[in-house]
Amino acid sequence: MAAIYFFTPLPQTCEALKKMYHKLAFKFHPDCGGSLEAMKQINNEYDVLFAKLKNIHVNAEGETYTKDTDEVSDYFKDIISKLINLVGLEIEIIGSFVWVSGDTRPHKDTLKAMAFKWHSKKVCWFLAPPDYRKRSKKQYEMDEIRDMYGSQVVKTATVKALA
Repeated sequence: MAAIYFFTPLPQTCEALKKMYHKLAFKFHPDCGGSLEAMKQINNEYDVLFAKLKNIHVNAEGETYTKDTDEVSDYFKDIISKLINLVGLEIEIIGSFVWVSGDTRPHKDTLKAMAFKWHSKKVCWFLAPPDYRKRSKKQYEMDEIRDMYGSQVVKTATVKALA
């Protein structure tokens, strides 16, 4: 088993793991001024933790539950790797969704190719987990969704400017 160095404290759910990975990727990715070795270690640690946490989730009330998922660890890593290089976007992890806003027009075709969908009411792109099915007809504002699931925001333009 790989030693855990970057992911501290250890996340307790799949959503928390993804938020931490997102934050670490934007800090240590070679395109953002980090190193290839650090990213390899982060990816290895993510794979080990994902295998343990992939079926452990948190609901809107903050309760932890178990649900089998078909998602594989490379799915989320690939998404973040591709988004890191797109300048002018704000990328936000909310629960198990990835939301993209900012200057998205130049990246429209890329986002579509990555299976992102446009949400006209929220005026941004989103990517749901592969096995997600909406069960409620209730509509939430973005701030309500953030309050329910927590969010991790990274502005790639800011990260690139600092690198």
